[in-house]
Amino acid sequence: MAKIARMYHERGMRQAEIAAELHVSQPRVSRLLKKAAEVGIVRTTVSEPPGVYTELEQRLEATYGLSEAVVVDSSGHTDELRALGTAAAVYLETTLTGGESIGISSWSASLLATVDALRPFTTRVVTEVVQLVGGIGEPRVQADATRLLTQLAAATGAESIFLSAPGLLGSVQARESLMGDPTVTQVSTRWPNLSMALVGIGALEPSPLLRRSGNSIAEADQEALRQAGAVGDVCLRFFNESGEPVTRELDERVIGIDPDVLRSIPRRVAVAGGERKTAAIRGALRGGWANVVITDVNTARSILEE
Repeated sequence: MAKIARMYHERGMRQAEIAAELHVSQPRVSRLLKKAAEVGIVRTTVSEPPGVYTELEQRLEATYGLSEAVVVDSSGHTDELRALGTAAAVYLETTLTGGESIGISSWSASLLATVDALRPFTTRVVTEVVQLVGGIGEPRVQADATRLLTQLAAATGAESIFLSAPGLLGSVQARESLMGDPTVTQVSTRWPNLSMALVGIGALEPSPLLRRSGNSIAEADQEALRQAGAVGDVCLRFFNESGEPVTRELDERVIGIDPDVLRSIPRRVAVAGGERKTAAIRGALRGGWANVVITDVNTARSILEE
C-alpha cells in the first residue's frame, strides 16, 4: 500500500502505469489506494490561500442554518464596501445559471457596490428583477434605487419591474390606499413567485443613503422601535435580536414585501458588513431573513462570538 501510494501521489503515476510496473491488476491498485487512505497511510491536507476563510464560512452555515456563507477579507482594500460588493458580484456570477426571478431591495449601498462590480452575462440568466420596497424618494438619490434595478437587469438579461411608490408613507390609511393601486399590485403580485431575494441589512440607525433618500424613519419612531427591542431591518421590516418581527404602527406604513412572503423566497441573499451592523446581521440570520450571507471577516467573527 505504501509503495503504491508513493507512486501515485508523489511520483504522479497513473493507476494503469502502476499496475503494469508492479504486475498487478488496475482494480487491485485502486483498492489498495482506497485502503491506504482508510488506514492513515495517505492523509489529505487542504492549505487555504491567504484571504480564503472556508472554515469560518462553514461555522456560519452550521450556526445559523445557512445554505451558504461567503466571507471576504476587506482589510487590505481602501474601500471596504467595494470589496464586499465584488465578493457578492462573484457569487452571483457563479450561481446564476438561468430561469431566476429576483427581488431586490432599495437604498442599499452594499447592493449598489454589487451591481457596479457585476460583469454582464453572455446569456439571459434572470427573467425579471422586481423591486421589493418602494424606491421613490429625494430626486438626487432616487437615481441610486433606479440604478440598482436597471444595472442588475441589464447584466442578467432581465426585465425591470419598478415599484413606483415611496418606501415609507405618513399614515396607515395612505399606505392601504396605495397598496390597492394597480401600479403597486402589478408588482406585489409577483413577490410570492420570486426564486431569489437580494437584500441589504440595515442597522436601527438609518444609513446615510437611506437618510438622504427621505425614506428613513423619524427619530420618534426610532426610539419606539428601540424600546420594542428592534436591532435592524430588511426592506424596512424591523426585527429584534432573535430575528422576530417587531410589529408596530410603522410597519403598517411601509410599501414593500410582507415579512412572511420575504422569508418564504427559496434563496435569500444578504450582502452586509461592518461593526455597526453586527447585531442587525446576527438577528437577521437568526430570524431566517436570509439563508445566504456575504460579509467581511471581522463581522463574521463578531456574529459568531456570542
